[in-house]
Amino acid sequence: MDKIFITDLLIRGVIGITEKEREQPQDILVNVIILTDISRAAKTDNVDESVNYRTVAKKILAHVEQVKRYTVEALAEDIASLCLEEPHAQSVTVRVEKPGAVRFSRSVGVEIVRHK
Repeated sequence: MDKIFITDLLIRGVIGITEKEREQPQDILVNVIILTDISRAAKTDNVDESVNYRTVAKKILAHVEQVKRYTVEALAEDIASLCLEEPHAQSVTVRVEKPGAVRFSRSVGVEIVRHK
């Protein structure tokens, strides 16, 4: 299976459980790997035969900027569902991180794998 990836998509959104976290948007880092078969798109040179990473990135950006989740777990599930809506996507790995959320740590978060 082939991989289409979006690396280090930095988005501002509301996420967290404390009042302070919910007052204003904060940085959320998203990484996505979508498993698919790109051989037909490679032969036809037609992005419609694959997963369009630009379309997926725009959907993720819009969702994260709008939704106000309490947990990175819930947000990761949302993103996985968005990715799997793509007709050619077979499975997805989603990593959602909150940079600077824990003192002395560059980042914390979750990584999930989901299949159609």
